[in-house]
Amino acid sequence: MEIGKKYNGEVIDFNSEGLGVVKLENQVIFVDNCVIGDIVEFEVIEKKRNYCVGKMANIVYYSNLREKYAFDTSKLGGGVPLINFKYEEQLKWKEKKIKNDLYKTCKVEYDIEPILGMTHPFRYRNNTQIPVGISNGEKVIGYYKRKSNEIVPIEEDILQKEIGDRIIKSIKEWINEYNIEVFDRTNKKGNLKHIGIRTNQDSLAMVILVTHTRELPYKNELVHKLIRDTGSVVSIYQNINNDDKVKYGKEFIHIFGKEYLIDYIGDIKFNISPESFFQTNSYQTEKLFNIVKKYLDPKENDLVFDLYSGIGSIALFIANDVNKVIGIEYIKSAVKDAKRNAVENNIGNVSFYHGKVEDLLPELHKKEGQPNKIILDPPRSGADKKTLLEIADLNPEIVVYVSCDSATLARDLKILTENGFEVKKIKPVDMFPHTTEIEIVVLLQKSDIL
Repeated sequence: MEIGKKYNGEVIDFNSEGLGVVKLENQVIFVDNCVIGDIVEFEVIEKKRNYCVGKMANIVYYSNLREKYAFDTSKLGGGVPLINFKYEEQLKWKEKKIKNDLYKTCKVEYDIEPILGMTHPFRYRNNTQIPVGISNGEKVIGYYKRKSNEIVPIEEDILQKEIGDRIIKSIKEWINEYNIEVFDRTNKKGNLKHIGIRTNQDSLAMVILVTHTRELPYKNELVHKLIRDTGSVVSIYQNINNDDKVKYGKEFIHIFGKEYLIDYIGDIKFNISPESFFQTNSYQTEKLFNIVKKYLDPKENDLVFDLYSGIGSIALFIANDVNKVIGIEYIKSAVKDAKRNAVENNIGNVSFYHGKVEDLLPELHKKEGQPNKIILDPPRSGADKKTLLEIADLNPEIVVYVSCDSATLARDLKILTENGFEVKKIKPVDMFPHTTEIEIVVLLQKSDIL
């Protein structure tokens, strides 16, 4: 294949980023903006050792697996690569991906329970960060094009709640009325960089204005405008961030309203700060946690260790059904939030510790006792191998693993199954429709108690 030359081919799969996979001349080509079943014309723009990258030139034949919408999906940016693929087909593809990843690493064809999808896979995001900048000389609010700093302006984001659209409209009017400086990513000048919007199940909102400097002119006018235009903004922060590699800097300034946004998972109340981790899809989170609880099979005498416990959401959700829960989390602010959430809910049988799981686990089982059940909810990179071997040494009767990446899950399951555990159940939950991401709950038991 030659760079700059155009080819035709059929899209037969997606890669892990949601790019279409085409195979031609014994080569694999990743092509943007297409779905399985499309026949596409593409230009080869990059050659790697094991694959090529193609840029879409034309769709020769439209797949019958394409979804038709009344809105323009091209303005949603690069974060929803499967948006044009029918939702029921997305679910099938995700199930297949999980099976393939598990078999590739574990060499076992595991039975997987049907994926739990959404009835209405839109307006589910409760946390968004929306870039603000310059495009074609105009001030814009929108999402980045895939792998670029170009911002595609948006009027409506069908993945966030409607209150988010009203907030964007209000801020856009404020920018134009008061000639607010926005950040230009080409010359690194300007000020307003991002808008963070957090919402709860009651559609109340927290707004975070991310700026390059401490200056925020006409902020009082913005506060009054947001209150007047939306009726649902209850908290506003400014965040100072001069590092383009991260969404939020370290300094948050409280401008208006409540310090926390309150939300619930089941009956458990959570105080959410601007930087708190909280499951992005409120509708699916309680369903996910109920699967975790079902697999855990909680009993009143259980001592449960919740590893990578975050703000304590799962720990608090199961606490009333067990004797005690011990949470370990590396992010200090999350541990602080977890302790506060425990107090807010009058839950006294949980303890949260700050530190690396692999370092604290050997110490804590001596201090707190031998856990008979463990919940493992690591980041996308998976669990540390040392942690997995320590879990095997602790010999719990049940491990419930919650994963957001089937490839690292497969790697970790291989280690656990080689050290005395057996996979009993696997249940995927679609927390992120129209993306390639998928949450997976796995029940493991010690082989000798089968």
